[in-house]
Amino acid sequence: MTYAEQSAWRTIQGFLPPAYRLTPATEPVEEWWEHDGHRIHLDTYRDPAAAVKVILLHGVGTNGRQMSTILGRPLAERGFETIAIDMPTYGVTEVAPGALVTYDDWVRIGSDLVDAELAKDHRPIVLYGLSAGGMETYHVASVNGRVSGIVGMTFLDQQSAKVRRDTAFDPVTGSLGAPVMKALARTPLRGARVPMKLVSKMRALVNDPSAKRACYADRTSAGNLVTVTFLDSYLNFRPAVAPEDFDVCPVLLTQPAADRWTPLALSTPFLDRITRVSVTTVLLENAGHYPLEQPGLDRMVEAVAAFAADAPRAET
Repeated sequence: MTYAEQSAWRTIQGFLPPAYRLTPATEPVEEWWEHDGHRIHLDTYRDPAAAVKVILLHGVGTNGRQMSTILGRPLAERGFETIAIDMPTYGVTEVAPGALVTYDDWVRIGSDLVDAELAKDHRPIVLYGLSAGGMETYHVASVNGRVSGIVGMTFLDQQSAKVRRDTAFDPVTGSLGAPVMKALARTPLRGARVPMKLVSKMRALVNDPSAKRACYADRTSAGNLVTVTFLDSYLNFRPAVAPEDFDVCPVLLTQPAADRWTPLALSTPFLDRITRVSVTTVLLENAGHYPLEQPGLDRMVEAVAAFAADAPRAET
C-alpha cells in the first residue's frame, strides 16, 4: 500500500488548518528504501538546491505522512529538503518477513538513513522527532556524530520513573509496564501484539475529540498494535551517550503549550543535563501533543526553519 491508496491520513488532515492540508499538487513523492529486508517508505520533498535536509521521525501514535502535513511540506516551501520516514510496523513500510522489530532497530535505521543521505552529498542533516521521535533524534545523534541538529516535540527519558508513570495509560501501567514487558519478552509471548492506546496515554494525542477518533481509526498510527518485544526495547532502551557527555549538535525543543500527554516538565529534567551544546525551548501556543492548532503550528515551522538554517555542516 502507498499513501495514495490510503484514506486515513486524509481524514486526519481534515482537522488541520486549510493551509496545512495536502492536495494532489502538493503531496510528497513516495520513495522506497530497502534496509535489512524491510521495504521502508519515505515521504520526500527533494530539492537539490536546498542547503539543508530535515529528516522527520514520527512517534508511537503517528506516521511519516502525518509528519509531512505538519512540517515536511511547510519546510519544503521554505527551501528545505525534507524526508519523512515510516519506521517498521508504522505507516506503509513493509516489514521484513519474520522480523521482530525493536526500538533499537528504529535507532539503527535512523542512523543508517542519515548515512545514506550523506552518501549522496554533504548537506547538513537536521533530525526532527514528534513524541517518542523526539528522544529518538537524541538516540540517533548519540550513535551518529554526523547529525547537525536535533529537534524534539518532547524528550522523554524512559529511565525516569516519573516519565514512565505520567506517559503510560495509567500510573499502575507506568510503574509496572517496563519490568513486566522485560519478563514477557523472554517468553513465547514476546511476539504478542498490544494496542498502543492501551499501554500509553494515547487519549491525549490530540485535543480535539473528533480528531482523536480519526487517529484511533488509523491502524498505521494511533490505532497501531506493537509487540511485547518492541515495548520492552523501548521502555528499557539505554542511550549510547549520557546527556552530560552529549556534544554532537545543538538541540531544540518545540513544546506544545497545551500538551496533555507530555507537558514541558517531563522534558526539562533531561534537557537540563545537556550542557556541552546549546539547548533552546520554544513554546507552541494553543497546540496539543500532535499539533493541529494555530498559532502553534506556524510557530513550530518558523522555529524549526530558523534552527535548521543555522545547522553546521556535517563532517565528511
